[in-house]
Amino acid sequence: MRDLLEALIAKFNAKVASDHALQEEIEDLTKTVLIDLKDGTRYHFTLKDRRVEGLLDGGVEGADITILTDRETLRALILREMGPFKAYALGKLKLRGNLEDLARFRKFF
Repeated sequence: MRDLLEALIAKFNAKVASDHALQEEIEDLTKTVLIDLKDGTRYHFTLKDRRVEGLLDGGVEGADITILTDRETLRALILREMGPFKAYALGKLKLRGNLEDLARFRKFF
């Protein structure tokens, strides 16, 4: 799972580097994302200065966005085998955060 998430972060950072509109949109953002898997595994990362520096093990207090899911669903979402709306409708994905952050986050990936 870590490898898939790290590849997703690298893809995001590359997208930011080449997309000037995206750079402007996230210029002043600092957001922390917590990924909480049902097996107890937790990862988090922070978007700051138009970049995600890396994936960290463990939880974090005060995350702006929390993604609650299982390992299989997260894998399917990352590989685009399942869409987020379907995962949410099936109860396999729960999100916590304000609506603006959630909408912005979905668009970046």
